[in-house]
Amino acid sequence: MKPKTIKTLYWVITIIFCVAMLLDGIAGLNLAEEGKKALHQLGYPNYIMTITGIAKILGAIAILQTKYDTIKEWAYAGFAIDFIGAAASWAFVGGGMMGVLPPLVALAFMFVAYFLWKRYEQNASLTQSSSLLQKPMGEASNF
Repeated sequence: MKPKTIKTLYWVITIIFCVAMLLDGIAGLNLAEEGKKALHQLGYPNYIMTITGIAKILGAIAILQTKYDTIKEWAYAGFAIDFIGAAASWAFVGGGMMGVLPPLVALAFMFVAYFLWKRYEQNASLTQSSSLLQKPMGEASNF
């Protein structure tokens, strides 16, 4: 794929993912009825919705920011743990594919965003290093 295509796909998929996580986080903070029913089926207390709601909002913000790569990595890891935990929880209570599949689809979508981010970063660093190599000898460097 061309670097511009990777950049465009990365931002489109990342924004869709983060909007979904922001909305889910807000629903968790508002203790949405559907969430309460699901947690009751899984045997979890309702206050988990508040904890994961805050984490999802902060994680979405961390993924959208462009300054701190380590925080972004941690946010992706947190979402992966959340989705794997959700799929496992549904599997353990016998939720069937209708319970297990949605978090796995979200996990796959997140991995696409993560993969595109890594490709985008790789292309950006290659572009930056090649532009540094092309500077004339007398020109000041960025170091």
